[in-house]
Amino acid sequence: MKKDLNEKCAVFGIFGNGTSSPTDIARETYFGLFSLQHRGQEHSGIATTDSKKLRLHKDAGLVSQIYTEEILTKLPGFAAIGHNRYSTSSGLEVEYAQPFVYDNLFALGHNGNLPSVKALIDFLKSNNEITENYSDSKLMTGAIGLYMKRGKTLPDAVAAAYPLFTGAFSCVALGLDTLVAFRDPCGIRPLVLGKKGKQTIVSSETCALETIGAKFIREVEPGEMVVITKKGIESRILAKADPKLDIFEYVYFARYDSVIAGKLVYEVRKNLGKMLAREHKIDVDMVIPVPDTAISAAMGYAEESGILFEMAISKNRYINRTFIEPIQEVREEKVKLKLTPLQNVIRGKRIAVMDDSIVRGTTSKQIVKMLFEAGAKEVHFLVSSAPIKFPDFYGIDTPKQNELIGSKKTIKEICKFLGATSLSYLSIPGMIEATELPKERLSLSSFDGVYPIDIHERAKEINYDVPKE
Repeated sequence: MKKDLNEKCAVFGIFGNGTSSPTDIARETYFGLFSLQHRGQEHSGIATTDSKKLRLHKDAGLVSQIYTEEILTKLPGFAAIGHNRYSTSSGLEVEYAQPFVYDNLFALGHNGNLPSVKALIDFLKSNNEITENYSDSKLMTGAIGLYMKRGKTLPDAVAAAYPLFTGAFSCVALGLDTLVAFRDPCGIRPLVLGKKGKQTIVSSETCALETIGAKFIREVEPGEMVVITKKGIESRILAKADPKLDIFEYVYFARYDSVIAGKLVYEVRKNLGKMLAREHKIDVDMVIPVPDTAISAAMGYAEESGILFEMAISKNRYINRTFIEPIQEVREEKVKLKLTPLQNVIRGKRIAVMDDSIVRGTTSKQIVKMLFEAGAKEVHFLVSSAPIKFPDFYGIDTPKQNELIGSKKTIKEICKFLGATSLSYLSIPGMIEATELPKERLSLSSFDGVYPIDIHERAKEINYDVPKE
């Protein structure tokens, strides 16, 4: 497997009651994936079952671009799974898109990443299976499929292959008559269950449940497999739970109207801003957010500090998220297309601009320059998270460590690089307090370099000699 085929994705699944129109399930999956578009914008796919045949459609592009009414009518069935995918530059081909279908036995959708695939490759090779150029998700599909070919049911095949999955995974799998959802022992990525009448829904986030009119039931627990059939729902524990939700879900990745681990993302982001105001008081005329993920944090900062809040940067909502553009040149070019400062609001003012994180620093530098060019007297950069110093191996495609500005420069040096008047980050203890969750329930690997799931051979890529603030 190519090292740079890490993915960050959305999964969705729906098991119907058999009374709906044959295309209703595919259509509702479409709406679910549309709600989860922020988790992956390059590929999308839907697989359905009518109990006799698995049907699949996947392509490159946004959800709204890929599916038409004609395509949805070709995906009949009483159950479906869907997947949105983001890839790195080496995995742009549709062949890497999910779900993966294995011999009309089952389809798999995976959110997360396995930093080590050695156990999977060894197992598949020992059974004369192909592994060359397979992504971690396709290797997982191969292992489950091998057990099913030996006669195991889909749930039993997942349970048998589960110990081979070394990393982060929130998955949905669809057999001819069964829908399965399972999560790694740490629950790094979110996964929830919902109900709509007699339909059972599985989704990466609760926001998709709201979209299709479903009610949130509960989370799929870390280490749990949920089996959904016409007989009902069964829970099987595959591993002892050690909850370590990635805090980056709250900081940036999840949609602000989702509830994760019992916490509304919007409220957590407001708390991040409030904590930052307590840690760093700045004398400015106004606080402005970089839309959209920093809006809640900027509101919290303004509320706590008593400083005026203004929406002084306009966002073109038809431009994809900058952070997940795989090609650096495209990423930089899109910043100007995406963000426009309101000169009449900014001119002559001392500005505090809030963003949720700084990754490479190039986007932040352009924003600072843009605000000064719009007439700002001072530009103080606020960040509602701690410096990102370590790469993520669990499904968010942060760059290699040497591309992370926080791993190479001190806060003072980063400030100089940005050209900002000042730069203030939230501390790690401040981030934890903002979530109102115990530290031991969270993964902070991007910030502290502590990886709760063993990254095995990838550990040699980590340099712990990073700036100490």
